[in-house]
Amino acid sequence: MTSAQQESDDIRFMGRAIALAKARMGQTWPNPAVGCVIVSEGEVVSEAATAPGGRPHAEEQAVPAAGDRAKGATAYVTMEPCGARSSGRTSCSHFLMDAGVSRVVIAAVDPSPFASGRGVERLRKAGLQVETGLLSQEAAVLYEGYLHRVETGRPMVRINDTGEGFDARFAASSRADLATELKRLGEAGYTRLWVGPGELADALADQGLLTR
Repeated sequence: MTSAQQESDDIRFMGRAIALAKARMGQTWPNPAVGCVIVSEGEVVSEAATAPGGRPHAEEQAVPAAGDRAKGATAYVTMEPCGARSSGRTSCSHFLMDAGVSRVVIAAVDPSPFASGRGVERLRKAGLQVETGLLSQEAAVLYEGYLHRVETGRPMVRINDTGEGFDARFAASSRADLATELKRLGEAGYTRLWVGPGELADALADQGLLTR
């Protein structure tokens, strides 16, 4: 396969992984929506996205579904596979390693304490070829709320008319302590909230709590 054909295939398969994840946005909190596509000899042999409620993760569904065809395959993952699990269960990086996947292509690196480069490091130490950053801008919408919560402790809030792809609607009095309310929701695992245009949105904007 030529390098141009490989690049074209990589973009196509990562695009599929991103589409799988986008279809689960708003359903997987407190975990981000992740897509995983496993490809062997140019053929998709399995694919999955984070399940509603955040578990199981995409990789721990896609790897068993691939069976023996995971050996020597390429995994396209929209976010860095976790290097450790908060639950103590097998990490996604270990799922890929144990299955014999030879190459992992990742759109975005996860800044959480359970990844933060640890997944990539473990995969590389095990001899897997790892590439990061493919279609990272296209994948950014999947993780902006999750990253906002990691950085600030608060879910992201945006003005929206339908709430599609958001975790929930933010309902509070515009006179409430909005930062405290958002911290509480962040601790509960929410990452992306929406409000309609109006007094509450204006109050959030005035306090620098509204994401444009």
